[in-house]
Amino acid sequence: MQTSKQINLKSRPQGMPAGDNFELVEVEVAGPGDGEVLVQNIYMSVDPYMRGRMRLDFPVGETLAGGALGKVIASNNPDFSEGDYVNNGSGWREYFLSNGTDLGKVDETLSPLSTYLGVMGMPGLTAYGGLLVTGEYKDGEAVFVSAASGAVGSVVGQIAKIKGGTVIGSAGSDEKVDQLVNEFGFDHAFNYKTADPLTELKRGAPEGIDVYFENVGGAQLEAALTHIRPYGRIPICGMIAHYNDVGELTPGPRNLTETIYKFVQLRGFVVSAFGPQRGQFLQDMSSWIKSGQMKYHETIYEGIEKAADAFIGLFTGSNNGKMLVKLADP
Repeated sequence: MQTSKQINLKSRPQGMPAGDNFELVEVEVAGPGDGEVLVQNIYMSVDPYMRGRMRLDFPVGETLAGGALGKVIASNNPDFSEGDYVNNGSGWREYFLSNGTDLGKVDETLSPLSTYLGVMGMPGLTAYGGLLVTGEYKDGEAVFVSAASGAVGSVVGQIAKIKGGTVIGSAGSDEKVDQLVNEFGFDHAFNYKTADPLTELKRGAPEGIDVYFENVGGAQLEAALTHIRPYGRIPICGMIAHYNDVGELTPGPRNLTETIYKFVQLRGFVVSAFGPQRGQFLQDMSSWIKSGQMKYHETIYEGIEKAADAFIGLFTGSNNGKMLVKLADP
């Protein structure tokens, strides 16, 4: 038997999540039966989408779920050996049993392990597919990315730059704005807390934007609708400005009529749509990382006891790039 610490959803958050919505518990995990493997998680991911699932999907009193990177420490499954590193959806816990169908091997020689939860993982594929497939991005177009310093947004902007585009990004601090321009190579960036989005879009792309990669909603979506060019595309990845609404809702855009005569397309998506592109994504992304064209940052909290703090930090701007929790040494 293996003692495992894990995080249960103690109560449903009302507005901004708080520490007392989560509960640390210990359980005993048995050794693997026939066809099973025992996995020790090394890193777990916290992501904004989890806030929406806490409204209804995640049962109160049960362990939360999410992306994680683990190591097989015991195996009775011929497809996996001890020492294999695997992506999985059983985050928020230190150990778990699996029959292998929910595991995907990763190559630690191709990229650092933590990147398989970030730039080489779900956030990276979200950015890649959201921009190139859903956003139908064409080389050289002008792109606006909200929440551009985050795990998804920073990758979107860099892909567009690799493909010759003009890129504008928004972030929540002057330090992150400086990073977007001077490290990630964005053409223009602004602090959405202190600047007027429409003014900044006109400054960064005087002739308009072709694609708005939507992560936020609210005033930034409204500005993008005003400044987008005819036949522009808005791939909708998320709307973090609305995730913690309770009572009075955060206002949405007042100018959806802009979509009519401009023939603008707004299209939602989730990363599961991009399975067919995954092979090409891994090839492209690993190449861009090795060449230095793709840069990334990670914010790593230590220990499962800090998992709730890391998650809450997503909504207060505590992360620089991908937010992770390290549960064990590789």
